[in-house]
Amino acid sequence: MSGVGKKVADVAFKASKTIDWDGMAKMIVTDEARKEFSSLRRAFDEVNSTLQTKFSQEPEPIDWEYYRKGLGSRIVDSYKEYYDSVEIPKFVDKTTPEYKPKFDALLIELKEAEQKSLKESERLEKEIADVQDLKKKLSTMTADEYFEKHPELKKKFDDEIRNDYWGY
Repeated sequence: MSGVGKKVADVAFKASKTIDWDGMAKMIVTDEARKEFSSLRRAFDEVNSTLQTKFSQEPEPIDWEYYRKGLGSRIVDSYKEYYDSVEIPKFVDKTTPEYKPKFDALLIELKEAEQKSLKESERLEKEIADVQDLKKKLSTMTADEYFEKHPELKKKFDDEIRNDYWGY
């Protein structure tokens, strides 16, 4: 196959080799997201398979001599003339240059969001660990031990006591 169909099939094939499906699958947390991800992967594989089979093959050449024997050369020559005069326009891709910068900008934004997400995830995991630790120690912890971890609360309570403000 020549032209755009082959080019599209080649690009799709290369793209499928560079996608880290397993790496992305490990990042998914919810069941709904897993379903959507598997649906996306299935759709991608179907389209890629279609591109590889349907559009990567050259069409069979027409055996004009076979038809001349059965139909006569006059009608076959007429069809051959019309067949040869058909010109299939070449596809000119005007969309990719228009959307490539937007796509690249989205990729940069995605990487930044990923880094923010990882930092927030680390912060939340640390906070969860602190809360679980606090939950274990809460029944035996003294006020001094609690205020040692939260000095801002100690200052607030001391200020309230000093100002004779008891919350009502």
